[in-house]
Amino acid sequence: MLPLRIKLSRLSTIAALSLLGATATIPVGAAVYSTGTNTAPFDVTLKIVANCIISAAPLDFGEAQGLLSTPLNVNTTVSVTCTNTTPYNVGLSAGTGTGSSVATRYMSGTTSGNTGVVQFNLFQTSGATNWGNTQGTDTVSGVGSGSAQAITVYGNVPPQNTPSPDTYKSTITATVFF
Repeated sequence: MLPLRIKLSRLSTIAALSLLGATATIPVGAAVYSTGTNTAPFDVTLKIVANCIISAAPLDFGEAQGLLSTPLNVNTTVSVTCTNTTPYNVGLSAGTGTGSSVATRYMSGTTSGNTGVVQFNLFQTSGATNWGNTQGTDTVSGVGSGSAQAITVYGNVPPQNTPSPDTYKSTITATVFF
């Protein structure tokens, strides 16, 4: 008598082994071949383009009691984050105060009908070197490191005739050129 051979499917084999109390290991993944190998290299690339991000904190001269007979000096920071080794310049606009120029900046009164102004200066160093918006002339330069770099802005309200009591304001635009 010849032995009976039955071809079972993989699922049938697992079921049969399970009924017999046996365990089976089923290979997972790709088949294994041993007839040879071949290779193909490929490039992985990333192009980094020079970029800079700028932010600025407000400059608040506070509350002046009475007359503007003595200078008010405060400072703030402009933060620049540029890609590593990227050269940059930071410029500051004249501002939005009535009659402002980079050489002579003004804050205007915020109450309707108040045409008064308060003169102020923005400097690159404490009390000197006016900060403007013309590259190579009155901007601050640096080289990016990939991390935020804080640059101090020195503000000054010189002694002057005091206008009417009010809140005075100018909006300065800080620009990073790269």
